[in-house]
Amino acid sequence: MSDLPGIVITGASGRMGQMLIRTVTESDKARLVGAVERTGHDWIGKDLGEAMGGAPSGVIVTDDPLEAFSGAQAVIDFTAPAATREFAKIAAQARLTHVIGTTGMDEDDIAALKPCARHAVIVRAGNMSLGVNLLTLLTKKVAAALDADWDIEVIEAHHNKKVDAPSGTALMLGEAAAEGRGISLAENRESGRDGITGARKHGAIGFSAIRGGDIVGEHDVLFAGMGERIILRHVATDRAIFARGALKAALWGQDKAPGEYDMMDVLGL
Repeated sequence: MSDLPGIVITGASGRMGQMLIRTVTESDKARLVGAVERTGHDWIGKDLGEAMGGAPSGVIVTDDPLEAFSGAQAVIDFTAPAATREFAKIAAQARLTHVIGTTGMDEDDIAALKPCARHAVIVRAGNMSLGVNLLTLLTKKVAAALDADWDIEVIEAHHNKKVDAPSGTALMLGEAAAEGRGISLAENRESGRDGITGARKHGAIGFSAIRGGDIVGEHDVLFAGMGERIILRHVATDRAIFARGALKAALWGQDKAPGEYDMMDVLGL
């Protein structure tokens, strides 16, 4: 077992954190060696298994990422942009594979990862599932085949605890549509419509977000033309698909050169 890659999970108490912990623990290809939470959290200093309501695991939850990362080969990070930036610096120092599923990262956050990628493998994606990455490819191809007379709208739905919008996956799909059309998403994005907004800008890529209940994740890419519509859809019913994809990325990165990668690289798409 000791020759298996050691994985650290950040944001251990969160929904994704706990799913990632279960996924790594149940895997015969990796071992869980660390769990990180923010300073002051109730889990700090406790056995991870007991904190999750189960049997002792031998892994003590810490608020010191440097300590946790020192005995690992990879870190899986679904936290917040500011935390991810700090984890990236420490992962680079430790030469770990850093798998980032954090959403809500802006251009400055993403740019801050570049120096870290000179020393570590960074795999960052808005979504870690095979299905969504296939949807991304399809979105790019359809956008390339249709002209700007077809309006593109990315419609996403998530649970009522999600704090950012549009989702990272929605933005990934929007980027794919923009690439297919040969335009900049930043210059052609419409979102957050309310009140008298005026007519839709020709060629714009729109975003609509729904929040409610326990929705794991649903994404539609709507291509609306005159007299016809094309809808590409992905529905996630189990958060485990993201955890399995993240673990796959962590294992994939073990023999790769430092640099920035995404799930398309991991999946060979």
